[in-house]
Amino acid sequence: MTGTDHPTDATLDVAALVARARAAAGPDGRAAVGGIADWETFPFEREGLRLRALEDPVVPEPPRRDEDAATCSRCALPDEVFAWTDGTWRLSGRGPVSVPTFVLDPRTHVDLGDLDDDAAGDLGRMIVRVERALAAVPGVGRVHVHRWGDGNGHLHVFFFARPDGMVQLRGLVMPLWTHHLPALPDDEWDAIVASVVAALEAGPARA
Repeated sequence: MTGTDHPTDATLDVAALVARARAAAGPDGRAAVGGIADWETFPFEREGLRLRALEDPVVPEPPRRDEDAATCSRCALPDEVFAWTDGTWRLSGRGPVSVPTFVLDPRTHVDLGDLDDDAAGDLGRMIVRVERALAAVPGVGRVHVHRWGDGNGHLHVFFFARPDGMVQLRGLVMPLWTHHLPALPDDEWDAIVASVVAALEAGPARA
C-alpha cells in the first residue's frame, strides 16, 4: 500500500453516529454532561450546565470563509498588519488578547491538506520556531499550538501562551478561558510581540 492508497471499505457512518448519540440521550434529547465538567481545568461549574441537543448533520456543509484565493481576505491583508513576515510565512500578533496569542499564515492560499512534503516540512519548522520564541518569554509556562480549519479556507495556526503557574488553563479548555479573562495591557503585549519578532529575525536555531 502506498501513502496515497486507502482501503475501499473505510468510511465514517455519520448517520449511525448520530443515531447512537440520540439513543443514549435523555427524554429531552440531550446527552448527560460528561466527565469533562468535573475536570479541575473546566471553566464552568457543573450545576445548571447542560449540553445542546444534537442537531442533524448539514450535508453538503456550508462553505467556509475565504475558500477562494481570488476573494480571500487573509490573502488580501497587507504585510504591515502582521508582526513578522518572510517570503513564505506571515505571523500576526494583533491585540487585544487575554493571553499572548499569535497566528501563523502561509502567503500562498493553501489549506493543510494541500501542502506537499517540502511545504509540510517548512510548516513544521516554523511551528517549532514560533513555539520556541514564545516559550522563551518570561512568565510563559507552556505554548499551545492549535489548528481547527472549520471557519476559514486559508490555513492558519494558533499559538496560545499559557501563563506560568496557571494550571487551571492546562489542556484543551484553554481557548475557552481566553474568552473570559481581561486583556493584557498594551505595553506588556507590545513588548511580548517585539520579543517574539526579535527571536524570529535572529533566524532558525542551529544544532
